[in-house]
Amino acid sequence: MYLAKSKLASKICVADKVLWQIAGLSKAEQQVYDSPLVSFKQADLGNPDHANGLYSHDGGKWDYVINLAAATKYSQGKEVYDANIVNATKNSSTAASKNGVKRFIHVSTGQVYDANKKPSGENDKIKPWTAIAKAHEEAENIVRATSGLNAIIVRPATVYGTGDIYGLTPRLIVGSIYKYLGKKMETLYSSGLRVNTVHADDVARALHFLCTKGTTGAVYNLSDGNDTDQGKINKLLEGIYGIKTDFVGAIKMTAASAMGTKFLVGFANDSHLKPFSDACKKYGIYDTPLTPYLDEELVLPNPLSIDGHAIEAAGFKYDHPAPTVELLKVVLRDYIEKGYFPKEMLDG
Repeated sequence: MYLAKSKLASKICVADKVLWQIAGLSKAEQQVYDSPLVSFKQADLGNPDHANGLYSHDGGKWDYVINLAAATKYSQGKEVYDANIVNATKNSSTAASKNGVKRFIHVSTGQVYDANKKPSGENDKIKPWTAIAKAHEEAENIVRATSGLNAIIVRPATVYGTGDIYGLTPRLIVGSIYKYLGKKMETLYSSGLRVNTVHADDVARALHFLCTKGTTGAVYNLSDGNDTDQGKINKLLEGIYGIKTDFVGAIKMTAASAMGTKFLVGFANDSHLKPFSDACKKYGIYDTPLTPYLDEELVLPNPLSIDGHAIEAAGFKYDHPAPTVELLKVVLRDYIEKGYFPKEMLDG
């Protein structure tokens, strides 16, 4: 949307396996595809013929490729990530090199870093802690090894904003449940556990910026300067829903941790899934991609702490220095418009 609405390109090709007409887009998002700047090509980038075929679509001559193709759902099988991250990146980068694009930008994840309280810089230790991150580490290495490719790798922190499902949105859903139930919300681990953030609009702006700026072969983190942690997120939930929040006490947390992450996942999901389903049905919503479900990979005390200043040194500026109540309400209002979230759980 950013490229089309700002008219920052003479021609834009969007490639995806899912037809945009059935992707559950808002009216504003649908209008992007009506723009004369935008053409759509249904393609499976895990198929090398599909990746190569993009370069003859709509007259070809594409200058820049931004590789956002990836599986974003957690706790999937390795074959899912191999097909949708590793193979898609291999085919896309090979085709881009073959067709002489000016720059190829691969969007990875900040979860590839060794989880540490100290913010990870672009040259810090790599130790992926989710299966998605392990696949992205492999994909990054493929991009670097692709001969003749002018490439940059981008590692975002937790992305939030319109369209986010797996970033901060599950926490927004959990908060809404406690408003619905009229109860205090208790969060696992501590208030200081880092969940660093970056707004989706800043990600879009950064990707456009890096098409012509930045250093070939470099890695750039994307993370606002808020140093977002669980405590700050809970304060935002209090402001959105008018609920009270706290953290599970040390004794209870120690006992629960001793029983392992499967127990923690089961406890959290049992507490949230049915109330959210009941609330959606009460307000006439029977099909939604939104869920408070917590994957076992994410119920770990791993901080996502990322230093996002290097791109600023290259001349980029973040427009959204921190998540706010209003920015997160925009996310929820978008899902209300799409019929995926009950407006009564925000405004009621």
